[in-house]
Amino acid sequence: MYVDYLSLTGFRSYAQLDVELKPGVTVFVGPNGTGKTNIVEAIGYLASLSSHRVSTDAPLVAFDAGQALIRARLARGTQHTSIELELNPGRTNRARINRANPVRAREVLGLCRTVLFAPEDLTLVKGDPAARRKFLDDLIVSLVPRHAATRSDYERVLKQRNALLKSARTAGRFTSSHEATLEVWDQHMAVAGARLLAARLQALRRLQPHLQGAYRDLTDGTKAARAVYRSTLQGAVNDDGAVTGDPDPNELYELTEVELTERFLAAFAANRRREIERGTSLVGPHRDDLELILGQAPAKGYASHGETWSFALALRLGTYYLLLSDDESPGAGPILILDDVFAELDVQRRTRLAGIVAGAEQVLVTAAVAGDIPDALAGEVITVVPGGISVPAL
Repeated sequence: MYVDYLSLTGFRSYAQLDVELKPGVTVFVGPNGTGKTNIVEAIGYLASLSSHRVSTDAPLVAFDAGQALIRARLARGTQHTSIELELNPGRTNRARINRANPVRAREVLGLCRTVLFAPEDLTLVKGDPAARRKFLDDLIVSLVPRHAATRSDYERVLKQRNALLKSARTAGRFTSSHEATLEVWDQHMAVAGARLLAARLQALRRLQPHLQGAYRDLTDGTKAARAVYRSTLQGAVNDDGAVTGDPDPNELYELTEVELTERFLAAFAANRRREIERGTSLVGPHRDDLELILGQAPAKGYASHGETWSFALALRLGTYYLLLSDDESPGAGPILILDDVFAELDVQRRTRLAGIVAGAEQVLVTAAVAGDIPDALAGEVITVVPGGISVPAL
């Protein structure tokens, strides 16, 4: 698939931007701060309803604008789909598909698939577990768009349960009323948590061979890369909600959603006193982690800078391979976005990555200097200037 037309209104630095795009490689070139990333960020938002740079929508709307509009025309084989997203900070975002009546923004999920590489991806390896949880949750939505509801349902229940635990902690005593209400929220959270955990595990199981293959493709293949899911359902949970001990990483994959629900209920009961004392939920997918292993050691803290970059790229490239295999129909392959990545890579990694992604139906690249782009990604060049674009460079 590919985007052949993009229009931005009140989005980031653009009062109005209209750009026609083609299949193949397009490189957006311009000094830092001119708005290159804003363009590809908007396309990434079409696919995930989130930004790879910020956690809320407010920064996406121009400072003096009340809302932002992203309009795009998506080509998939012989089919063309028009998408319009209306970003309304503090209010509900809306969408239109093929100029029909407005619907919830969530309805556009699945229409556009992207895989985005960015310098921020280093946090997948070096950063906190939250970045890796988000990676997994974005993946499950890319594979099965209805899991956007799975994700939001869990977040809603978690918020309510935490509010109750905080209330009990503030009151200084845990009453029978608190107990009865907490039991209800335990049930809701166990069901929602089991559904989210099962989706994560299924996606990780499918990703694993593609991750391993991607790391081999990007390196000399002397070390193997893999990812291990660490759940608060396994082993003992310490006061920070982290799993201690050395649980069997394969155990959870054998459990059904019903069995996972029962495990959560038992874990809530076992940690009741500690959760009341802390005023927060210590067990659940919101506390889990994805441990990245390179060779025999954790990548975090042990991998070199180059290996860390290769692992981060492999997670994204593995996602690309997985999405390709998930839907092999003509025009179904995801759009690849490489946002200011090549300036961060050595020559060998630039060459390997460029050679792998060059064959995608559409590749969108940003760079401050055109010389950073490997020859394998030669294509149309669009010069970005403050507030807009100039004519394509010759």
